[in-house]
Amino acid sequence: MAGVEPRVVDNPDGDELVGEIRYYVRDDAKVVLVHTEVGPEHKGQGLGDFLVQGALDDLRERGIEYRVICPFVAAYLRRHPQS
Repeated sequence: MAGVEPRVVDNPDGDELVGEIRYYVRDDAKVVLVHTEVGPEHKGQGLGDFLVQGALDDLRERGIEYRVICPFVAAYLRRHPQS
């Protein structure tokens, strides 16, 4: 990933990824964040935090309510309560 700027995108078609947040949309239109994963070759680079912050920013910008059941996202929110 040297020289490549990471970006967070909604990727329903499953293009090549370095990490992902799995989610589903409830009947009431709330997004449930279920699982976060970064490929083993990319761990330890802060990409998990980058992914979570990008996903939360996107949900808020679009006015979408969310619920967190993913332990990684929950831990991120505890470490960054302003997020």
